[in-house]
Parts: sequence; structure tokens; C-alpha cells
Amino acid sequence: PPVADMTATLDFLPYLWQARRMLTNVAVLAFDGVAPFELGVLCESWGVDRTAHGVPELEFAVCTKRPGDVRTSMGFGLTVEHGLDRAAEADLVCIPAIQRDWEIPQDVLGFLRETVDRGARVLSVCSGAFLLGAAGLLDGLDCTTHWMYTDELQDRFPAARVVPEVLYVDAGQVV
Repeated sequence: PPVADMTATLDFLPYLWQARRMLTNVAVLAFDGVAPFELGVLCESWGVDRTAHGVPELEFAVCTKRPGDVRTSMGFGLTVEHGLDRAAEADLVCIPAIQRDWEIPQDVLGFLRETVDRGARVLSVCSGAFLLGAAGLLDGLDCTTHWMYTDELQDRFPAARVVPEVLYVDAGQVV
């Protein structure tokens, strides 16, 4: 039995800000050192089929720089079948928590900038904000990260406006 009444319409799915159309294609990036909890949250949020509940189906994929094995921060591995070419098709590219000291490859940073340039959105969870900062995508924007890392994010990316007291910031194409 349901625990709460549902409304007759579902209007919680995010729209592409510039086109006012529903998101249909989501990619989650996974790189060595990815945090499995945050990766799982993104996979559960975007990858679970909820069409039986009236939610539109999303194309969904986990992607990495080169398809293959990815090590998590907890020491176990994942096999990721899709590369950045698949993520380049997405309306929304999500970044889970990463190791803050990861030396991010320039082509990954370029990919994120190209994602925003083509009109798609990027969304980071927790320390994934450091990847967006390294790509220059937080410059001039309000943003946040895990509360333990807000001072570090501000120190490393002084052109960003870190807002430590919020859980998330939707700055249009950058969430």
C-alpha cells in the first residue's frame, strides 16, 4: 500500500534550461577513485526504470574516459562499458564524488567544457565539484560541495562563490 497520496501529474523532472524540454538522456561519469556511494545514488536517481509510475523513460549510461575497469575509492572495481563518446550524447552529465587530489586529465576537463558549450547540463555530487572547478565551470557561479570541503573548494577555485550552508545550487547549466 502507498504511504502517501501521489499527485495526478509528475512535474519534478528537471528541464533543460535553455530549451524548456524534458531531459531524456543522462550519463554518469566514473573514473578511478570514484566513490561508490555517490555513484550509486546517481545510478539509482537516473538509471532506474520508473515508467510504471508514469515517469518518462531516460536513456542512461555510466561512462568513463576509456571503457574498461575502474577502481573505486573502496578498493573494488567496476567494468564500465561506455566511453566519453556516449556521454557526449547526454542532456545531463553527472559527476559523482572523486578524490580531491586526482590529477584530472586535460581531455576530461575539455570534455566537460564542451558539454556546457553544446548546451547540456553538468551536475556534481559532493567532491565532484572539484572536477567542475578544475574545468573552470564554477567561475563566477554560486556552488557548493560536501560541508567538510567548502573551504578547500573556495581556496582552490577563488573565482567560484562557494555557498557552504546549502545542499545544492542550481546555476542553470551547472548544478
